[in-house]
Amino acid sequence: MLKIEDRTTLQVTKVGGHIGAVAEGLKIGADLDPSQVRDFRNALLQHKVVFLHGQGHATDADQYHFAAQLGEVTSPHRTVKGDGKAVLPIDSEQGKANSWHTDVTFVDRIPAISVLRAVTLPPYGGTTVWANTVRAYETLHPAPKSLVSGLRAIHSNQYDYAGEHPQRGGIDVREERYRQEFAHLLFLIEHPLVRIHPETNEPSLLLGHFVRSITGLSSQDSQDLFALLQRHITRLENTVRWSWQPGDIAVWDNRATQHYAIADYDDHPRLMNRITVAGDVPVDIAGETSRVIQGDASGYSTLAETDAA
Repeated sequence: MLKIEDRTTLQVTKVGGHIGAVAEGLKIGADLDPSQVRDFRNALLQHKVVFLHGQGHATDADQYHFAAQLGEVTSPHRTVKGDGKAVLPIDSEQGKANSWHTDVTFVDRIPAISVLRAVTLPPYGGTTVWANTVRAYETLHPAPKSLVSGLRAIHSNQYDYAGEHPQRGGIDVREERYRQEFAHLLFLIEHPLVRIHPETNEPSLLLGHFVRSITGLSSQDSQDLFALLQRHITRLENTVRWSWQPGDIAVWDNRATQHYAIADYDDHPRLMNRITVAGDVPVDIAGETSRVIQGDASGYSTLAETDAA
């Protein structure tokens, strides 16, 4: 049961002009004050990524219960088992996510929210950068903006950071097993380049490294447009960079951001535990939804089926 003395006012402080805030006055776990959860979610919608300090008490169970108060918790990953329930370990020994992406865009029901907890940090480096894809669309020149609003792209898990990463003199047995686990299913999904946020109604650019091609364009034109849009999304003024400390948790709106975990910590271990909250199927400016080409994501979350019913 929630004790009256546990109810504290959430204090939110911006850390960047266009993205990012720190929230104080919240200790993650089960049975939070609903008003705190509401205020936290509102801060998340406004700032796109919210950081929590001083959560060294947190266990996987605390992280799970916190995420569950934000929405339906997904399985760890559509193709990787994780802990079998909800936690996906992001372990440097299995690879490094050295590229810009939005989590799990290779399924139709892209997660709404990601909750990442620092477990083991390197002595230096290992920072993470987030980019605001809503502001990226807002500040796009009118000419490319009119072009991309009607385009779609094919996303595939072939490019998943959890299984695909630069090779550095070969891969060890653990890494190879992880890659094989990831590759045992193939997903292909066609998403709009511009999706409408289901809670804020803001349009945002939906890209990242899971994109295989842009529908209807030649390979070269697809690559060129993708590169132009990604450069715009990741302009420094659209981003916030976080230097992790023990006990830190980052929560981001996966429908309005991309992120990049920087692999600049040599061979030191880095372990982060991620839990994701289910999201709905993206809808474009014209009201059309994403289209499944291959793969069944029903084992990942049930939110899409609930919405369809």
